[in-house]
Amino acid sequence: MNDLTHLRDFLDSKAVLYNQPAFIEKDPISIPHAFTRKQDIEISGLFAAVLAWGNRTTIINNCRKLMQWMDNRPYDFIMHHQDTDLKPFVGFAHRTFNTTDLLYFISFLQYHYKNHNSLEDAFVTTKIYQEATVEQALIHFHNYFFSIEHPERTKKHIATPDRNSACKRLNMYLRWMVRSDKQGVDFGLWKKIQPSRLICPLDVHVARVAQRLGLMENIKSNWNNAMHLTSQLRLLNPADPAVYDYALFGLGMGERF
Repeated sequence: MNDLTHLRDFLDSKAVLYNQPAFIEKDPISIPHAFTRKQDIEISGLFAAVLAWGNRTTIINNCRKLMQWMDNRPYDFIMHHQDTDLKPFVGFAHRTFNTTDLLYFISFLQYHYKNHNSLEDAFVTTKIYQEATVEQALIHFHNYFFSIEHPERTKKHIATPDRNSACKRLNMYLRWMVRSDKQGVDFGLWKKIQPSRLICPLDVHVARVAQRLGLMENIKSNWNNAMHLTSQLRLLNPADPAVYDYALFGLGMGERF
């Protein structure tokens, strides 16, 4: 696996295998795929990404529950709900994400969309994102997300490279919003960030695969390793390194190689 061409061919074949519409149904990305309105996709996608932690069936069921409580019109709900409409949300919990976190997310999203048309503006304030990677976009999003009065406990649910977090779920969310290809799994809604700037989502499963392939020296899931892994993947595909998230994720789900 040390030969670059051999490695590229291998990962390209796995990316093709998993980057298919059939992938959508049992993945959290199925939540935003239930919508067509841009803001509905952004909002439902953010919740799906942030809650993408643990058993995938549980993740999807809890996200569907949230969307149902929003009358399956998340943008309209965010913008126009009354306090009494929030009663069903009391008692919600997914792992350590609880009612306090959920209500703050709703509050922040309303604050943001009152001033912006897209959640992309929460990551990028300029017309075109010029940085080499999305590192600064993630840092800005974290700082902006907590720029209004917020519960301290909720900070653990929005990662930042400033704390050397791998930011796996936010990088996955950016992949959903930025990447675009004919397979139609990712949405390609956002145009300020080029796919070449994306960072490959990294967790311990992906790290194990990457180490076996000689792309990483250890399996630590942190920002430094996410950057290193992506730099290696850029050697294979400079324009779209995050496409290999499909390959590494699929291999990490237990495929023997």
